[in-house]
Amino acid sequence: MKKFVAVLSAAAMMTSLAACGSTADTANTAASSANTAASAAESTADTAAADSYKVAIVQQLDHASLDEIRVAIEKELDAKAAEKGITIEYKDFNGQNDATTLNQIGTQVVADGYDAIIPIATLAAQCMTTAAESTKTPVIYAAISDPAAADLTDIDYVTGTSDALNTQSIMDMMFAAQPDIQTVGLLYSNSEANSTTPIAEAKAYLDAKGIAYVEKTGNTNDEIMTAASSMVGQVDAVFTPTDNVVMAAAAAVSETLTKGGIPFYTGADSFVTAGAFATCGVNYTELGTYTADMALDILETGVVPAYHVMDGGIITVNTETAAALGIDYSAFNDLAGQVVEVTTAE
Repeated sequence: MKKFVAVLSAAAMMTSLAACGSTADTANTAASSANTAASAAESTADTAAADSYKVAIVQQLDHASLDEIRVAIEKELDAKAAEKGITIEYKDFNGQNDATTLNQIGTQVVADGYDAIIPIATLAAQCMTTAAESTKTPVIYAAISDPAAADLTDIDYVTGTSDALNTQSIMDMMFAAQPDIQTVGLLYSNSEANSTTPIAEAKAYLDAKGIAYVEKTGNTNDEIMTAASSMVGQVDAVFTPTDNVVMAAAAAVSETLTKGGIPFYTGADSFVTAGAFATCGVNYTELGTYTADMALDILETGVVPAYHVMDGGIITVNTETAAALGIDYSAFNDLAGQVVEVTTAE
């Protein structure tokens, strides 16, 4: 009987242990399933995040050059989203050339959690860089003529594209078309960072040739127009670099100078389509496209490269303006690999 009871007790213990083991296995299996589900959910969330980006496009002000860049950026972002099967949401902001407004935009963009910021032009880039300092949100600027002078280098979350101007090439064009120039007008805004270096380069070039120059500046449309009008009868040609303030009044300035018989040489093709005579510089549609590609690459890889200087060397001539001035620009064919002829845009 004692042996029988012992056998029964042992059997009961084995059954109890088996039950405990079964309960533990069930719990472990449930926990494992829960962890797997959580991991899958997390992976799905990460994938969804990686396939969706929010980009803020911040334009310093309205004018033809910056508009052209913005349109190119948006077109390329749309194209890449379709090509890669991802979602890229972008929103346009405009600072109306006002630092206070741009700083407010920067604060809003950072607070709203945008994944990247694309500022167009120098003041916009500077304000967005300051706004993103705490979050390190990537800032990929467009069309900064001199990033170093604008204090936009050596910042680990900032990069972009430069439309650095080859001032000597434009000066060479000027004297190729008008070898008898005696005085050159330098028209620019003294608050525009893009103009600082090329104006200094133009002065050095003209000093070396012994050519006189007249400087006129302004910071509003009215001031620029007054400055341009005052040059009529004083100079044989006028040079303006990639100056956003002058660009905002480019059509009126071009008309005034052309009527006064003065060729207007500029830093961007958008000036020329607005009525200026000629330029040698970058193509802003290509610049906008490159900037958009750079922004998306940073979003996908997390790597912020050094800024990129766009290739220039394209001479653009307004044939209507050339005819009005009676200038033969055939000499330009020997100065550039490509001469593009345009007419004034409506």
